[in-house]
Order: sequence, then structure tokens, then C-alpha cells
Amino acid sequence: MSFGDQNNPYGAPQGQPTYGQPQGQPGYGQPQGQPGYAYPQAPPLGDYGQQPVLTTMPGTVTTARVLMWVIVGLQVIGVVIYGLLVRTISVAKNSTELKDSSAFQQFADQSSGTVWACLIFAVGWLVFAIVLAVNFKSGGNGVRITMMVFAIITAVLGIYPFIVVGLLHTVLAVLIAVFVGNANGSAWFNRPRQEGY
Repeated sequence: MSFGDQNNPYGAPQGQPTYGQPQGQPGYGQPQGQPGYAYPQAPPLGDYGQQPVLTTMPGTVTTARVLMWVIVGLQVIGVVIYGLLVRTISVAKNSTELKDSSAFQQFADQSSGTVWACLIFAVGWLVFAIVLAVNFKSGGNGVRITMMVFAIITAVLGIYPFIVVGLLHTVLAVLIAVFVGNANGSAWFNRPRQEGY
């Protein structure tokens, strides 16, 4: 039997390399010009089939970070205002003109304690906001949940006792809670960590 005859039904199929055929030519059933199979290649996955590690912060999370620093700035202004109120009440209380006014002295005693409490709370809330704002890049899911709780409490405090000056706090806090709580925030704070990220 000879394989040299093209019309031989028992011969080698057309396109299949035979003995003496040069290497590099496509085999039987293989498309011309495409090496290997015709399936598209999938993007590489991380370790153990996980999604690739996020190295850049998503836009909504970046926005939440900026809004958090705006809240820190507003907190600094609030601490300064409360500090000035404490100082003003102290000076007015020791004033010779108002020393004889029992109504003012009673008001000063009651209001100075309230203003001092508000000042201490504002300083504590400022430190808490700074710690959260600094941890946006390296924080995990615990930081994300703490940020959402912080934002919700800030929004509530902006509505109830400080409605006039707290409205901006409320809007910013709601936006932070939404941006940190959405899918992008979850992906960023739950990402697997590599060194430097």
C-alpha cells in the first residue's frame, strides 16, 4: 500500500503531517495560522483562583476618603469654636460687671459644664475621625464597618442636636456610609493584602 497517491482512501488525511513532512505545518483539523486551540485565554488569577489584588483605590472609596478628611476639618473648626466658648464664658464669669448678676452666674455655671462636655466630645470625635481617615489605605473589613458606624452616628448627631451647623456633617456622613458600604468599598477593604498595599 502506498501513501503517495492522493486518491488512495487508505492514505494519510490531507493536512496531517506524514513522514518526511516539515515541522511547523498545521495538523489535521487545526485552523491555519493559529497555534494551539482556538479558545480565548482567560486573564490570570491570583493565588488559589482568587481575583487579582486591587492596587488602586476605587473612585467611590477615594471620594469617601476625601469626605472623611473634610469632616476632620469641620471637627477642627468645631473644637476651636468650643474652645473659644469655654474661654469666653470663663472670662465673662470672672468679669467685675457680671460678678453681681446671680442670673448670669447661674447660667455661666450650667453652660460652662455643658460646653466643656461638648469640647471633650468634639476632641474625642476628631481623634476618632483622624484615625479612620488615616486607615483608608491599609484598613481591613473591621475598619470599613467602624467607618460605617461612625458615619451613621455622625449623621444622627448632625440631625438632632446640631441641626443648623450639623446639616453638612449629615450629608457628608451619609455619603461616606454609602460609598464605604457599596460593592467597591467591600472589594477594597476585603482585598487580599500584599506587601506595600
